[in-house]
Amino acid sequence: MLQIDCYAYANRLLSVHPGEKAAFSLVTMIICLASPSPVTSLAVILLAALLTIYRAGVPWRPYLGIAAVPALFLAFGAAAVAVSFSGQPDGYLFGLSLGGTCVGVTPRDLGIAARLFLKSLGATTCLLFLALTTPMVEVVSALRKAGVPALFVDLAAIVYRFIFVLAETAERIYISQSSRLGYKNLRSGYISLGQLAANLFIRAYRRSQALFTAMSARCYTGEIRVLETGHRVSVKNVAVIVVLDLSLVALSLVNLP
Repeated sequence: MLQIDCYAYANRLLSVHPGEKAAFSLVTMIICLASPSPVTSLAVILLAALLTIYRAGVPWRPYLGIAAVPALFLAFGAAAVAVSFSGQPDGYLFGLSLGGTCVGVTPRDLGIAARLFLKSLGATTCLLFLALTTPMVEVVSALRKAGVPALFVDLAAIVYRFIFVLAETAERIYISQSSRLGYKNLRSGYISLGQLAANLFIRAYRRSQALFTAMSARCYTGEIRVLETGHRVSVKNVAVIVVLDLSLVALSLVNLP
C-alpha cells in the first residue's frame, strides 16, 4: 500500500463526508487559480497544509516529503518560464549573451514564474489534502453520486489500482536486478533500467488481462461497484468551509494588483 493511501485510511478526517472534503478542495483550488494575487496562493498553500497536518493528523515530515515531489517538477517548469530570449540585453536581472542573442531573466518574467509556481503549488496542496484524507473508494462513490459518467469513474478506479501493481512490480524487479549487481556502475545501470521498463510493461499488460478475466468471472457488466460507507453531511463543517473560502475570496479582492 502506498504511503498516501495509508494516511487516507488512517487520519482524523476519515469520518467526514467525502463530498465535504471534495467540495472544499475543488472550490479552494478554483479560488487559488482564479485569483491574480500571490498572497491568496500563499494563503491556500498554508491553509491546505495546516488542515492536512494539524486537523487530519498527517505527520509533517512525510507530508513535506510527498509535497516535495510535485513541487520540484513545478519549480523546473517555473524556471523555464522565467528564462527569455531577446536581442536587446537591457532590462535583464542577469543573463548570458550567445551570438548576439541575450538569454536571461527579466523582473517581469521572474514575477510571472513566481505567480505561476505559487498557483500551481496551491492547487497541488488542495489535491493533496483530498488524497491524504479520503480513500479512493470514497472518492469513486462521491464521483458516482455527483453524476460523473460510469466510464470515467471506472477508469479512475482501475488506473489507481494499477499504480500499486506497477509500483510493486517495479520494486521486485529492481531488487532482483540489484541482487545480481545490475546497478554496479553507470553503464550496467542504464541497461538494467531499460530491461526494467520493458519487463514492467509486459507484466503490467499480463496483469491487466488477468484482472479483466477475474472481473468477468465475477459478472462484470461494464460498471464497477464498491462497498460504500454511510456518511452524514455536517452543517458545522459546511459552515466552516464556506467561511474559509469566503475569507480567501475577500483576501484576493483586498490584494488585487
